[in-house]
Amino acid sequence: MGFARLAALAAACLLAFPALAQKFPARPVTTIVPYPPGGSNDTFARALGRKLAEAWGQPVVIENKPGAGGSIGAALVNKAAPDGYTLMLLSSSFTTGAAINPGWPFDPVKGFTPLAMVARGPMVFTVANKLPAKTFAEFLALARAQPGRLNYGSSGQGSTNHFATELLMGAAGLRMTHVPYKGMGPATADTIAGHIDVLVASAPSIMQQVKAGKVRGLGVTSKGPSAVVPDLPALSAALPGYAFELWWGVFAPPAIPKDLAAALNAEINKAIGAPDFREILLREGTEPYVVTPDEAARTVAAEIEEWKKVAARAGIKAE
Repeated sequence: MGFARLAALAAACLLAFPALAQKFPARPVTTIVPYPPGGSNDTFARALGRKLAEAWGQPVVIENKPGAGGSIGAALVNKAAPDGYTLMLLSSSFTTGAAINPGWPFDPVKGFTPLAMVARGPMVFTVANKLPAKTFAEFLALARAQPGRLNYGSSGQGSTNHFATELLMGAAGLRMTHVPYKGMGPATADTIAGHIDVLVASAPSIMQQVKAGKVRGLGVTSKGPSAVVPDLPALSAALPGYAFELWWGVFAPPAIPKDLAAALNAEINKAIGAPDFREILLREGTEPYVVTPDEAARTVAAEIEEWKKVAARAGIKAE
């Protein structure tokens, strides 16, 4: 075959597969947030979008697609082309939701490609000021001495703080009564008023009340002391083996090419390592969380299985 024919064949291939001849991204990238605007998912998506847009020289468009516990937006990503132009940012509430919603229109593990984590942060274990416990060890002794007498609040049935508290009770051998609320606002208000004994909440949603002396913080749910809440000890010091941390991550549709996934992972990890991005994370009670796509995938799959066990033991069902 002559040189002219080889050149013509090469040109034809490039025309047939233009994506191979272009550097990613060659057009705007869309990041779907399957929750309403204003929350941490939305905050992190927009902050990350700005960093990626600067690096790529292409716009990153944030689209909020809330509803059905995040499954409406996730379903759109599940069906999108695996070309990197449709991404999704969501949090660990995805795994608790997947554990109690077997009817979702996609496989929560096989239906997505986890690309990277963005942030992680502990929850804070708080009690009403009326409780005499000044440490978590004292709380455990108090709760064990009167099984079923204490109650705990959550932001709703099947929420992350519902699961985190049930996980803790299972590890500690405690019994408390669950009181679900429609969001963290009323749950926090009733803890301050003393109607609720225990509330496990994210640092941004409760630490202002802890610092003001309106509720008492006894520890954090991370494996060890947290840079986010340095003044409180890890609960694991009094309850070995217990740990739970919230996370936020970026996902793509299934079957995205591994080289593209690796490139996106590297770009995301670079963005979250920037000092200005770290400041945003700290304001939201989190810190950067750098992992590979395989590590992110293992985290998601393992958490869903763990939460299924907790849900079965505690009788947690979707609303």
